[in-house]
Amino acid sequence: MKTENSMTRRKALKGLGASMATIAVGSSLAGTAGKYTGSTDNPILENPLNKHPKPPYKKQIQPHPGLASKMDPVPDHGEKSYKGSGRLKGRKALITGGDSGIGRAAAIAYAREGADVAINYLPAEEEDAKQVIALIRDAGRKAVAIPGDITSDDFCKKLVEDAVSQLGGLDILVNNAGYQKSNLSIMDISDESFDATMKTNIYAPFWITRAALPHLPPGSSIIATTSVQAYDPSENLFDYAQTKAANVAYVKSLAKQLGPKGIRVNGVSPGPVWTPLQVCGGQEQDKLIEFGGDTPLGRAGQPAELASIFVQLADNSGSYSTGQIYGAAGGGGHP
Repeated sequence: MKTENSMTRRKALKGLGASMATIAVGSSLAGTAGKYTGSTDNPILENPLNKHPKPPYKKQIQPHPGLASKMDPVPDHGEKSYKGSGRLKGRKALITGGDSGIGRAAAIAYAREGADVAINYLPAEEEDAKQVIALIRDAGRKAVAIPGDITSDDFCKKLVEDAVSQLGGLDILVNNAGYQKSNLSIMDISDESFDATMKTNIYAPFWITRAALPHLPPGSSIIATTSVQAYDPSENLFDYAQTKAANVAYVKSLAKQLGPKGIRVNGVSPGPVWTPLQVCGGQEQDKLIEFGGDTPLGRAGQPAELASIFVQLADNSGSYSTGQIYGAAGGGGHP
C-alpha cells in the first residue's frame, strides 16, 4: 500500500513538473513574440536619419568626370563598413564606372563577398581607380583595371574581351557608368553634351551587353543602374532623365528575352546619392547645397547604402528576381 502511494505521488509530481515547464516555456515564448531574438539582448540599430552627413553641403565643383577623393564630405563606399560573407565566392564581375560612387561601392562589396572584379573608368579617374583596385586585392580577390571611354563601340568590345580574358570568364555584368549634366533649359543643351549623355547611358550598355552575352553562362546576372529620374524627372535633367527611362525599359525587355536562357536582368534605381556625378556639373550649385534634403530621410544617400542591393541581385539566392527595379531613394521614387 505504501509502495502504491509512493508511486502515485511520484507520477503526480512528474506530471505537475511537466505542466509547469510547459507553462514556463509558453510564457517565455509569449513574452518574446515579435521581438528581436538574435544573439544579443541589445541589437545595434542605426537611425537612418543620422547615419550620414545631412545638408547643407558645401558648394563645390570639379571638372568632369570628377574624383570622389576630392569631394567634401568624401562619399562612403563601404570601405570600412561593408562586411562580406562569401555570397559571391568564385564569381567574376565587370563593373563600369567602378572607380567611384555606386560602382565603387558595388566593387568593394563584390570583392568582400568573394568575387573577382574588373572595373572600367575614364583615364582621368585613375586616382580613384587605384584605391578601388587596392581594396579588391586587400579582400584577397583578383582586381582588373580597364581604363577607357565607353562611348566608343570598339572600346566596349575590347573592354569585355579584356575582362573575360583576365578574369577567366564573366557571370556578373553591372552597367553602372553614367553621364549627367544639369541644364535649366533645353536651349542650353549642346549637341555635344546631348550626344555624350546618350552614348554613355544608352549606347554603351547596349554595346557592352551585346559583347558580353556570348560569355555569360546560365545563372549569370546583368544589373543596370537606373534612377528616380526615370519616374519623376527634374526640369534640369531633361536628357539624363530620358536615358534613365530607357534603362528601365532595357531591364524589363532584356529580362524577358534572356529569362529562357537562365540569365537574370535587374535594375537599381537610386535617388539623390552623394557621388562625383553631382559635383562636376550634374547639379546646379544652389541645389547641391540642399542635395537630398527634400527626401523623408532629409539627406543624400551614400553609395555604401546601395551595395547590398547589388549583391542580392547578383547572388544565387535572388534567383526568382528578374525584370525588377529595386529602389533606394530615401523615401522618394516609385520602384
